[in-house]
Amino acid sequence: MTSIGSIFRQLHEGQGAFIIPNPWDVGTARILAAMGFQALATTSAGMSFSMGVREGQVDRQTVLAHCRTLVDATTLPVSADLENGFGDSPESVAETVRAAAATGLAGGSLEDYTGRADRPIYDFQLAVERIQAAAEACGALAQDFVLTARCENYLWGKPDLDDTIRRLQAFEKAGADVLYAPGLRDLDAIQTVCRSLAKPVNVIAGIAGATFSMAQLAQAGVKRISVGSSLSRLALGAFIRAAQQVKTGESFSALDDAMGFSEIESYFPPHG
Repeated sequence: MTSIGSIFRQLHEGQGAFIIPNPWDVGTARILAAMGFQALATTSAGMSFSMGVREGQVDRQTVLAHCRTLVDATTLPVSADLENGFGDSPESVAETVRAAAATGLAGGSLEDYTGRADRPIYDFQLAVERIQAAAEACGALAQDFVLTARCENYLWGKPDLDDTIRRLQAFEKAGADVLYAPGLRDLDAIQTVCRSLAKPVNVIAGIAGATFSMAQLAQAGVKRISVGSSLSRLALGAFIRAAQQVKTGESFSALDDAMGFSEIESYFPPHG
């Protein structure tokens, strides 16, 4: 029987690009599955907001429990946002990969973001060693697990394309299966990154000022397109704006846009 990780890997080996949206709870996962998406990815921000806390404040045990609920929600492959691996050392990253695989996840992404404002990006050598340890942990698993390595330069005040490519190339050589540099805002940069790498590249949609079509991204060489926390922020934004209007008591017109019960329920299985 083909493992869920192998099914996920095959999506990266097909023609063109595919979209992997990011649910944040069982309901949104089931809606996306019913819409026909082929795989799902978690969002650390969306998960955190749904728990009423800021991003980065949720511990590994809670994150993996959340991942388990999304894995169990549908039959689709799920890739997890594993943030920085919940530890600085290569050993802690390897431990996180093993624990993530045990939840039934098909893959996961690891960042080179430290979580510290004074020094947000791991030093190059340590960043590479972390991915190498994660790749070695993946190789020792009984099932396939697609490892995505992220370079966070563009999200944390270091829009250096050369360094970003250097890091992604090193992550590729260290054993990552997919490379990802969130925050790229123009097609030329995206194309340059894709041409600099042999393995699949993930690009995030939903960044302000960087709205491209799937066809444009595929032509640039992108294999996988995720949306990060955008769907969560879109939903919460609509909720907050409507609640602000309701609070005034002057009008409830914002509620007119609410989707009907039957339409929402049509995305859910009849017996839970």
